[in-house]
Amino acid sequence: MKAIGYKQSLPINNPESLIDVTLAQPIATGRDLLIKVAAIAVNPADYKVRLTMPAAEGEVKVIGWDAVGEVIAAGDKVSHFKPGDLVYYAGDITRSGSNAEYQLVDERLVGFKPKSLSNAEAAALPLTAITAWELLFEHLTIKQQSPTSVEKSNEVILVVGAAGGVGSIFVQIAKAITGATIIATASRESSSDWVKKLGADYVVDHTKPLTAQIEALNIGLCDPRC
Repeated sequence: MKAIGYKQSLPINNPESLIDVTLAQPIATGRDLLIKVAAIAVNPADYKVRLTMPAAEGEVKVIGWDAVGEVIAAGDKVSHFKPGDLVYYAGDITRSGSNAEYQLVDERLVGFKPKSLSNAEAAALPLTAITAWELLFEHLTIKQQSPTSVEKSNEVILVVGAAGGVGSIFVQIAKAITGATIIATASRESSSDWVKKLGADYVVDHTKPLTAQIEALNIGLCDPRC
């Protein structure tokens, strides 16, 4: 199979920083799915790993985590997917990545690709969406509610860098399935318009002191213990 990888951690302007290679097509066993990759996304993790994790001696390291593709084969212990399923996922940083025609992924990291999204759109979601979800419901423990509910809670969330990758997904999830009031930070007019479109209730300028701007909103903030 064709793939793109590297042998040494080199500056991106070096012709050897990323190279075209031909590798053996992997075989699915256990809980692994063999995915025929249809679309990928590039994240900060890609270049950070490329610069800090050289390939093993004599080998080529293939990176890439966010991807969309079709299940071609399944290991003997797979229970949730079958060949022909369209899926998306963020892969395992310790394994060969998605910058290849085919990739092995543990089924426990995989979800069915949303039917309403194109391959490219779905490939852009996994890492940012997982990060936003964990922040909202595991770390901040914001109360989750039905997407059909219009009830507002007394929770208030300040999303710093709301127009960025994680921030823009965070705002949308918070708007869709929480009753929290969402305050987003943005400085440019285009960014402010963008986060309002995503669902932010208020926007404050992060290039200026935030406390005074938030207090001026007069939205009934209380002591964190109340």
